[in-house]
Parts: sequence; C-alpha cells; structure tokens
Amino acid sequence: MTAKIAYADVEVGTELPAQSFPVTRATLVQYAGASGDFNPIHWNEKFAVEVGLPDVIAHGMFTMAEAIRVVTDWAGDPGAVVEYGVRFTKPVVVPNDDKGALIEVSAKVAAKLDDQRVRVDLTATSAGQKVLGMSRAVVRLA
Repeated sequence: MTAKIAYADVEVGTELPAQSFPVTRATLVQYAGASGDFNPIHWNEKFAVEVGLPDVIAHGMFTMAEAIRVVTDWAGDPGAVVEYGVRFTKPVVVPNDDKGALIEVSAKVAAKLDDQRVRVDLTATSAGQKVLGMSRAVVRLA
C-alpha cells in the first residue's frame, strides 16, 4: 500500500501537523491488557519509586506507537510506513491524578529518498523533556 500524499507534492522541511496525546493511569492499564506487558513500573507507584523511577512510567512501546500516529495520520495509510525506529531517552512519567501526562509530537520531512519514499524525523516530548531520540520513519508516498 502507498500513502495518499503525492511524493511530488512533498518537499524537504515539510512539517506534519503536530499532535498531543494524553496518557493516564487508566490508559496504561488498557495498554498493559492489550500488550500483555504488566511490568509493575507501569502501574505500581511504590514499586516504580523503589527501583529508582520518579513515578509510574508509560510503556516505551506505547510512547513509540503514539508518536508514529502523527506520520500515519498525515500519510493516510499506516501501511505506507516501511521503516520506523526510535531510541528511548526519557520516560513518560504518568502521575496518579485526573490529568496524567501529555506526549507532544511534531515531525517534518527530513529527506526525499528513492522509490517514492521520504524520511520523516519526529520529536516527542513530555513535561518539557525529549522522550524519544533518533525517532525516524520511512514512508512510501503515492
């Protein structure tokens, strides 16, 4: 499958629409159930603090999945993403309150590649801290 965006219409530097993704403790419980990852650092505040974390943290794969939504929404086809990788730089700390945390994601086209593909670089932050490093996706466009 290919994206609905035309390769010819995209320039290096094109900014994708930024998005923000709220994360609450309930979100983490739902993700744990879907993924099977019930590590207590994602739901047990006492355990998380005992192992040196500031509080419960979001699953890394959850954070990664939320970030790529900026690209899949822009492309119009999740199947257009042919490569995606990140480095986890800081955890998304999720307090036990009615607000939780917010993952803020921006992205831009960093390079036009061969075969109708572009490289998109993403920036994901939470509480003013960069939470994903080297976050890059390769997308095949129409």
